[in-house]
Amino acid sequence: MTTHVPPTISQFSQPGDLRVGGGALAQLPDVLKTLGLCRPLVVTDRFLLDTGPARRVMTILESQGMAPRLFHETVPDPTTDSLKAAVAAAGEHGCDAVIGLGGGSPMDTAKAVALLVAQGGAMADYKAPVRNDGPALPVIAVPTTAGSGSEATQFTIITDSVSQEKMLCAGRSFLPAAAIVDYELTLSMPARLTADTGIDALTHAIEAYVSKKATPLTDGLCLTAISSIGRHLRRAHADGGDAEARAAMMVAATQAGIAFSNSSVALVHGMSRPIGAHFQVAHGLSNAMLLVAVTEFSISAATARYADCARALGLADSGHDDGAAARRLVAGLADLCRDLQVPTPREYGIDHEAWHRLIPVMAQQALASGSPANNPRVPSAEDIEQLYTSIYC
Repeated sequence: MTTHVPPTISQFSQPGDLRVGGGALAQLPDVLKTLGLCRPLVVTDRFLLDTGPARRVMTILESQGMAPRLFHETVPDPTTDSLKAAVAAAGEHGCDAVIGLGGGSPMDTAKAVALLVAQGGAMADYKAPVRNDGPALPVIAVPTTAGSGSEATQFTIITDSVSQEKMLCAGRSFLPAAAIVDYELTLSMPARLTADTGIDALTHAIEAYVSKKATPLTDGLCLTAISSIGRHLRRAHADGGDAEARAAMMVAATQAGIAFSNSSVALVHGMSRPIGAHFQVAHGLSNAMLLVAVTEFSISAATARYADCARALGLADSGHDDGAAARRLVAGLADLCRDLQVPTPREYGIDHEAWHRLIPVMAQQALASGSPANNPRVPSAEDIEQLYTSIYC
């Protein structure tokens, strides 16, 4: 592992109570009781209501004498408009906590609701570069995908319904008080979602490791997560019932989430958010579309760190110098994206004219997010425009 000394004193944050393992969901009432809570708003989506997990959570809570209220109207890539009904439901119920059940979108919604109920205002008031460390209702995160890591991060992403900007909102206000990480909730994930969320987790780990804000505390989490994802993502994609692979991916996603929450993401994420906002591409998939090109763009500025990632993924060993290992990382990521059938923007169906017309806007939005500034090679607007052009294919 290449030693990296952060330039300033760093802080390290994670949920105060992490319950990890198969069957951990049953401990949700105990988590709430430990926190002195009993009236949670359960924030989820229609799919999890229809397929059973949301009703299961309600039953578990009600059987322990708690008074939960269910809100199942979250949308993919939550918007400022979509938050309104959830905030109203929380207020009507007099909730003392918010449970985010689902992938990144329900968890992001839960975090935003928890802050808005406590502080009021509009989400635009809280977007980066604002740092949010003020009051918020306690959030208990229950992920049902192995990717976003939102259960362990101090971030939420909300799209402005008017401007279509994907707003990054950061600070300890958004850090869950507790998380239930139960891989059994991921066993029914379809292959496409498994691939996209898995590459999302891998991107978190790689970017957290090469970030200019990386710390010795996050480095170990990143390399462990990268190694585990390298061994298990293809297995989980090929066989959704592979419990060992599912469990490993769930832990790796949480490790990567803790890591990037403390050392930040970089250029891939800065460029990914505008793609999702303008073209309704799922976050993990837009990361996957960018990962190879951005890694190739960046390796010259942190060759040794990218070489560590290659070795963790099993793409290189001690016999390869750092330059060769970093090049193997680019090739290996390309192979992974091919094996998991990651489409280009063109293959996804995005219109050529619309894509190229919006490139300057997306480049400015990427820079404004602040994430590209953490990249080993800090890009100009022109660099970002060229990268957007190159991945369209």
